[in-house]
Amino acid sequence: MDGLSAAANVIAVVELSANVIRHCVQYAQDIKHAKDDKARLSQEATRLHLALKNADDLLNGPQGARLKGSRALFVATRNSEAKLRRLDEVLVCGQSTKSGRNASLDAMKWPFQSKEVEALIHDLRRCTEAISSVLQVDQTAIILDIDRKTALDRLPVAEGASYDSRAEEHSPTCLQNTRVDLLRQIQEWAKDPNAKAIFWLNGMAGTGKSTISRTVAQSFVSSGCLGASFFFKRGEADRGSLAKFFTTLAAQLAEREPAIAPHIKAAIDVDPHIAGKAVREQFERLIMQPLENTPQDARRSVPLVVIVDALDECDRDEDVKLLINLFSCTKDLQFPKLRILVTSRPELPIRLGFHAVKGTYQDCILHEIPSGVIEHDISSFFDHELAKIKTEYNSSVSKDRHLPLDWPGEENVHRLVKMAVPLFIFATTVCRFLSDRRFGNPNKQLREILQLQRESQISQLSATYLPVLNRLIDGLENWQRDDLIERFRHIVGSIVVLGNPLSIPALGRLLNIQKETIEGQLDLLHSVLSIPPSEQSPVRMLHLSFRDFLVDPRKRAEHLLWVDEKHVHNQLAVHCLDVMNKCLETDICMLVQPGTDRASISSQEISSHIFPEVQYACLYWVYHIQQADMCVDSKGPVYKFLLQHFLHWLEVLSLVGRASESLTIIKDLQALEGSGMLVDFLQDAQRFILTNISTIDSVPLQIYSSVLAFTPKNSAVRNAFFQDHQIPKWISYAPEPEDNWDLCQQILEGHTDLVTSVAFSHDSTLVASASYDKTIRLWRIDDGTCIQELKDHTGPVLSVAFSHDSTLVASASYYEGIRLWCIDDGTCVQELKGHTGPVSSVAFSHDSTLVASASYDKTIRLWSIDDGTCIQELKGHTNGGHMGLVSSVAFSHDSTLVASASYDKTIRLWSIDDSACIQELKGHTDLVTSVAFSHDSTLVASASYDKTIRLWRIDDGTCIQELKGHTDGVLSVAFSHDSTLVASASYDKTIRLWCVDDGTCIQEVAGISSSQLQFDLKNSCLLTDAGAISIKSPVLSPEITTMHFTNCLSGIGISEDKCWITWQGKRLLWLPAPFRPTCSKVSGLSVIIGCNSGRVIIIRFVDLWLLN
Repeated sequence: MDGLSAAANVIAVVELSANVIRHCVQYAQDIKHAKDDKARLSQEATRLHLALKNADDLLNGPQGARLKGSRALFVATRNSEAKLRRLDEVLVCGQSTKSGRNASLDAMKWPFQSKEVEALIHDLRRCTEAISSVLQVDQTAIILDIDRKTALDRLPVAEGASYDSRAEEHSPTCLQNTRVDLLRQIQEWAKDPNAKAIFWLNGMAGTGKSTISRTVAQSFVSSGCLGASFFFKRGEADRGSLAKFFTTLAAQLAEREPAIAPHIKAAIDVDPHIAGKAVREQFERLIMQPLENTPQDARRSVPLVVIVDALDECDRDEDVKLLINLFSCTKDLQFPKLRILVTSRPELPIRLGFHAVKGTYQDCILHEIPSGVIEHDISSFFDHELAKIKTEYNSSVSKDRHLPLDWPGEENVHRLVKMAVPLFIFATTVCRFLSDRRFGNPNKQLREILQLQRESQISQLSATYLPVLNRLIDGLENWQRDDLIERFRHIVGSIVVLGNPLSIPALGRLLNIQKETIEGQLDLLHSVLSIPPSEQSPVRMLHLSFRDFLVDPRKRAEHLLWVDEKHVHNQLAVHCLDVMNKCLETDICMLVQPGTDRASISSQEISSHIFPEVQYACLYWVYHIQQADMCVDSKGPVYKFLLQHFLHWLEVLSLVGRASESLTIIKDLQALEGSGMLVDFLQDAQRFILTNISTIDSVPLQIYSSVLAFTPKNSAVRNAFFQDHQIPKWISYAPEPEDNWDLCQQILEGHTDLVTSVAFSHDSTLVASASYDKTIRLWRIDDGTCIQELKDHTGPVLSVAFSHDSTLVASASYYEGIRLWCIDDGTCVQELKGHTGPVSSVAFSHDSTLVASASYDKTIRLWSIDDGTCIQELKGHTNGGHMGLVSSVAFSHDSTLVASASYDKTIRLWSIDDSACIQELKGHTDLVTSVAFSHDSTLVASASYDKTIRLWRIDDGTCIQELKGHTDGVLSVAFSHDSTLVASASYDKTIRLWCVDDGTCIQEVAGISSSQLQFDLKNSCLLTDAGAISIKSPVLSPEITTMHFTNCLSGIGISEDKCWITWQGKRLLWLPAPFRPTCSKVSGLSVIIGCNSGRVIIIRFVDLWLLN
């Protein structure tokens, strides 16, 4: 059915129904009898007319293309046309006399009996209902499609990453009859249902990997096999990391495979923030699960292919290895099967990544393909391109200037091929150079190239790029040459070292250089740079080897246009600071409303206020300072910028969706040598971001109100901006904040239920947490990022522990025993089963060869990490009037003993070698909750519900200290790494530090309810359920709980989650956790809040009407 004919058909039927209505009206006016019949028939015809008119309006609307393809609408309108046409003919005949239609009106006769009218009304009603039903169904489908598209549009996509992107538009593909065997090999691999999941095509720089990728992608599109493609590119933010990798693949899969789209949308609906989750979680929920859930009737028999080009240009080595590991998981997919083509240089991280997944891939090494095959392909390329150059040149000049018919000659082509092998980039650049008319006669340019001799790969790069660069300075006077060299280094040097490419206008504004000057400098560089015709598109390097050549220190004496990389970075750092100082300000996008959610602001609105060079400067100023090895101090421009614009800078990063990078940028700045006030400011800035990152990221303008208002009085950031009246004028009175930051350095949010256990990795870089929500999460300590969410447990997770080499995590579950997880990729490597009750505690031996588990079944089991076998079952604990469960287990640091604590009020020490119980430690008068060895393996500490901690000598089992002071049961106990301190946590909501030598309590931290304690390696802080606590500065740190009250939707109110003060139902002021109410009262423009700590605060507002 033709969509246009369907639309035309509706128009015709609309006109026909109008005719019928006119006839009915005329009959009603001119004939007195059968008034009721005429009225009813006219009314039904009008209803059908309106339904048809509605269809016509929809067809001409924004979703008309969808309706034009509706078979049901076509059938319904055809049926309506048939009924209306017969009715129209009868009504017209009734208006005619025997003498013809122009007779007097007295001759008119109503042509229907009442029974016939009933039948006609019934027919028209059915037609109306059919039209309306079709429109309702199709409109519903359209709405669902729009909803799906809206959800998928929320996936952040890496611009320019797909093979057919604008950025790759002019990139070459393989010529016909070149790379024939290799392309056939890839095609056969992709179609073979029994082939390996991954094809790794690797080769050194310039061997044509990306050209092959583009060629294969086009071929797979033609055959309907391409699922997605991602072309990595170093130096382009979105294409140089995994930040948008899986979201980009998911968006492409949804577009190319409609059956997968609903399942990707479902993943977004379940977690709208999936794009910010750990890479493994994105892979599972956006790629694997949607593919696994594809409906049977939509499953394809031919594998789906994903192409990942230039993996070596992904920035982080850990990400590269993780990605390869994730790719290997696709081997188990059946419908559809997934095939992943990976191209890269043979860099070490990639080789290690593939080594770890042996058996899941096949590979091909480009530079090891027989030289005869490569020579043939490069020769074919030269024959094709040189013939085209000759034809185009001869057609543009007079006959006396023509190149000879046999140009450039067989011998010259042979020399060029020898110079090129195995680098296709040489052949490509040479041909671009020869075809560029701005350089003059192709024959003269060819002679220059042939003068360069190939001795090694380094000299091959010289032969590739020197002809282009030499032409820039040939024939210039000394003063002209010096001026050009300086301009080249400033402009082209900046282009090749930028953190992310910029358009010519944006680059000009960043460098403070006229656009015309940049365009003139680039005119002769089309052979090595991609210079788009659009002013909005960025200038890019055609190949990374051009940058390598320009900045190679070994080339400094070889050519005059060598670029001093550090000097260029220094210049760019200065330019970035200049741009930010000039452009940054409060509420840069003029949002006005302080509670505006970043997600509600369109990208167009943001880009209209924050130009590309400003975004670039905010993201890369510290990168350039680092690369330039610049000195920063309290008297320099960096400190001055921070004092004036730190909050403005955070606002911009939030608006462009990069707030999470602020912490890394500040830490990079801290890593540079600094002094005095700058060091203090950066430390405070780090704490400022860590404490408020969630708010900064989601509601940018709260930086100036809530975040600043609740920052401690002695904060360097607060003092820098509070003094300048940065707090909004509509806050007339706010509670006094604390003088200093409290001891809680971070709050890690993500679990959806009670957290049962936490642990430091032994290299102090990660935290693991276990929860009743059935998951384990791994967090980076430095920035609080969740890097893995481990999700295979079917019940609450009760305990978690790191291996001492920080490579594995063990988790104990209420239902299904113990699981061992690989930290790098989050895979479950062992499942340990055998206990007949819930597992309460789990621990690794210090040599990372064994795992011990304690259970409600009154036993302890020892497991081999290598194969997951149970090598010992330790029995001896009894009911003792209680449940008898073993509550805690620990290894001695020499890995020879295991200690267990039980609800039978005892602690037992076991020999690992023979499973013998060598000591039974008695003395507690209530159940024992926790046990720990000192690091010198001479003492054991135990905690009990009897409100005490006991210290025991291992050699003879005597109790050397009974530590009293807690007023309720003790939950947890831990030794410092130097074995001089013991920490204890109690139900009395205190944490105490005790001296091992004399048993004195040297520090008490009140207000914290924690079941987990662990010292860091420096004995400088404790990790608890409530956060990291500094050891040497006692402070009250109240635990806050949240209660639920009804939100007030007019005037001032409290949000339902107690996180916001609202105005007219809109979010106004964010409340940090310590200030959230257990009770509250609103009176006019004042809010009184009662906190769990017993503190009462008052916040008063004025002039809120200005926000309307």
